[in-house]
Amino acid sequence: PASGTPVGAYLNITNIIDIAKENNVDAIHPGYGFLSESAEFAVACAEAGITFVGPSVENLETFGDKTKARELAIKAGVSVTPGTTEPLTTPEATIAFVEEHGLPVIIKAAKGGGGKGMRVVNKMEDLVPLFKAASSEALASFGDGGCFVERYVRNAKHVEVQVIGDGKGNVVHLWERDCSVQRRHQKIVEIAPACHHPMEVRENVLA
Repeated sequence: PASGTPVGAYLNITNIIDIAKENNVDAIHPGYGFLSESAEFAVACAEAGITFVGPSVENLETFGDKTKARELAIKAGVSVTPGTTEPLTTPEATIAFVEEHGLPVIIKAAKGGGGKGMRVVNKMEDLVPLFKAASSEALASFGDGGCFVERYVRNAKHVEVQVIGDGKGNVVHLWERDCSVQRRHQKIVEIAPACHHPMEVRENVLA
């Protein structure tokens, strides 16, 4: 997005760092969306002597990119639905994936979150226009139009486990929560603990 737009201002790393220096800011909490999952922003903060209040650069590089996060999940033995192994930038690559794995699929911004850059495709004729729409929204929201595609699971439960660490090796989880109540792929209500799965499932999720 153009640097002169409101969204562009939130993605302009150089300007943000300059403003922080001018005002003697010693730490930046990135909030959510925009640069909150940007390893580049975290590196820029470190180089400027500013504390980035968030994950390490290494973790951001892994989890801020959904395709890399999938790779890590697969290596850890986590079951995943069929999906692309790298961000896609052209409709042709998306068509090739669907021809091999079928419909429905969900297109997701490779970087960022908050429901931005996401589209569910149920019909082949909708694939190209929805890919272009998702890619355009991802570029406007996160500065990167790359998307990945995976098979869409209908009526799935969206269960998360939040993890917090102090940067010194001490890490704990904050139990699980059900985030299935959503609007436009954006979580609206989070219920903790998740109340729709048995104790055995909870223990496996938290293990």
